[in-house]
Amino acid sequence: MQKRQFIQAAGAAIAAFAVATPAFAQWKPTRPINLIVPWAAGGSTDQVTRVAAAEMEKVLGQTIVIVNQPGASGAIGTKSALDAPKDGYTWTAGAAQDLGAYQALGSVNTNIKDWHLFLSVANIQVIGVNPQRPWQNAKQFVDDMKAKPGQIAVATAGVTSAGHNAMDFIVKATGVKYKEVSYDGGNPAVVATVAGEADATTQLAVEQADMIRGKRLRPLATVSDKAIDLEGYGTIPPLSDTIPGFTAPANYFGIFIPKGVPDEVVKTVEKIWADTISKSDALRKYATSRGALFNPLAGDAAQKAVFPAVQANAWNLQAAGKTKVSPDTVGIPKP
Repeated sequence: MQKRQFIQAAGAAIAAFAVATPAFAQWKPTRPINLIVPWAAGGSTDQVTRVAAAEMEKVLGQTIVIVNQPGASGAIGTKSALDAPKDGYTWTAGAAQDLGAYQALGSVNTNIKDWHLFLSVANIQVIGVNPQRPWQNAKQFVDDMKAKPGQIAVATAGVTSAGHNAMDFIVKATGVKYKEVSYDGGNPAVVATVAGEADATTQLAVEQADMIRGKRLRPLATVSDKAIDLEGYGTIPPLSDTIPGFTAPANYFGIFIPKGVPDEVVKTVEKIWADTISKSDALRKYATSRGALFNPLAGDAAQKAVFPAVQANAWNLQAAGKTKVSPDTVGIPKP
């Protein structure tokens, strides 16, 4: 699906979602809400969550406290939210494909259907390299990884991260081997690449955008069959131009509320998503400035949208020998 079609489909889904939201007794929180970001400050999850939280505060009339709790590729912060009292005052955030992999990895006993998903943007990974390195395009990068197996260092945010997932897709398509250098979040991985600790990063465009605009990273390709237009830079071509037939599902980010909280909490957030987040100029501007796709979704539409990426991620991890149990035993059939 091309970007224009993607946006048109998103608009239709938003409209349908708004129409379907019923009247209800609105929840009025009486104390601050803790929103756990299970990754380091400055990364993709932290960035978009802070924008969305600021928009929600205007409607809720209550502070949303962002709590950065990185570690174990997002599992520590996610488990904290899952284990908190189900009173509606503790949420988490991140990439839905990560949330869907924890059970197969054996890190958190939860699956994607245990959560109410409130998605804001779809993110795409980019191959970004230190400008002191020789590669000028994706073909040169892939060819060099083939010529030097295990020698090119790629910075990622860890085993379930978008950057790691991107490299799994590249390895599957090309058979290359690389040296992974893991950090506690996408922002530290990007900074490490800029500093020369790693040769490249495959984290999200939103995490690399400022460094690309500042010419401190050289983008070679999106890890996708879709190009993206990055404000202040231009078009980043898709990896499918280099590897014919290459494709990867969109990586959706949002806020997640564990099931079991009072129904009025969920209904209130659903209404905010339909009435405010879907029309948010701040989130739309964030997306266009960071190379993301603005695509607010909630409810069944959100679950349906994220599942292809959940499947791909879980089965890539299975193929790499990183899961504790087969994904199909925890409700994730092979795509």
